[in-house]
Amino acid sequence: MTIRVAIADDDALLRAGLAVVLGHAADLELVGQVGDGLAVVDLCRTTRPHVVLMDVRMPGIDGIEATRRITGSPGGPRVLVLTTVADDELVMDALHAGASGFLLKRSSPEQLVEAVRTVAAGEALLDSAVTQSIVERVLRGAASARCGSAEGDRLLSRLTEREREVLRLVGEGLSNHEIASLLVIAESTAKTHVKRVLSKVGARDRAQAVVFAHRCGLVHR
Repeated sequence: MTIRVAIADDDALLRAGLAVVLGHAADLELVGQVGDGLAVVDLCRTTRPHVVLMDVRMPGIDGIEATRRITGSPGGPRVLVLTTVADDELVMDALHAGASGFLLKRSSPEQLVEAVRTVAAGEALLDSAVTQSIVERVLRGAASARCGSAEGDRLLSRLTEREREVLRLVGEGLSNHEIASLLVIAESTAKTHVKRVLSKVGARDRAQAVVFAHRCGLVHR
C-alpha cells in the first residue's frame, strides 16, 4: 500500500529536503506541504494523508495544537513529530496531543523513511535521544508505579523472561523492527511481544513502557 504523507514545517528549505527524501521511496507519496499549523489541519481534511511530518514550532497554531486537532478527528492521520533538540519540553505535550512518534531532524534519510513506515503501520516510534529526554523528565515526577513498590514488582512479575527482555529493549528506544533483528524473530512476533508487555504492565503507550523499564532498573541511564 502506498503511504500518503504530508509535511508541515515553516522552514521551506527543510520541507524541500524532506520532499526529496520521500520521493526516493517507492511506497511513499507526498500529498502536500505547508508552513503553518492551520494550513496542515486544512490539508489533512482535503488530502487525507496517512502520516504527517510535523514541526513543533510554527506560525498560526503550533504543531502541538495542530496535532491535537488532526488526531482528534475520526480516521485522522498519525503524526510523526520532527524536533531539533532531544530535550524539547514540547515533546511531552505532543505525546499527550496524540503524536505517534518523534524523530530528530538530524536523522538520516533512511531513518526518516523507516520512521514513516513504522507509524503508518500503527506503531509508536521514539528516537532514542528523544526517549532519554522523556525518561529524564517523567522520572522527576511520580506518574507511574515504581519497581520496589508492591505494585511495580507485581506488574514486573507478570512478564516472562522474553517479555522482560523486550521491555528492556523498548526502554532503550528500539523500534519493533530493531527488536526483531536483535532477537532474531519475526517483526510481527516482536510487535505481539510489545503489545503484551504494554498490557501486562498497564502502560498506555510506548512512552510509559519506556519510563517503567527505567524505573525498574532494566535500563541503566
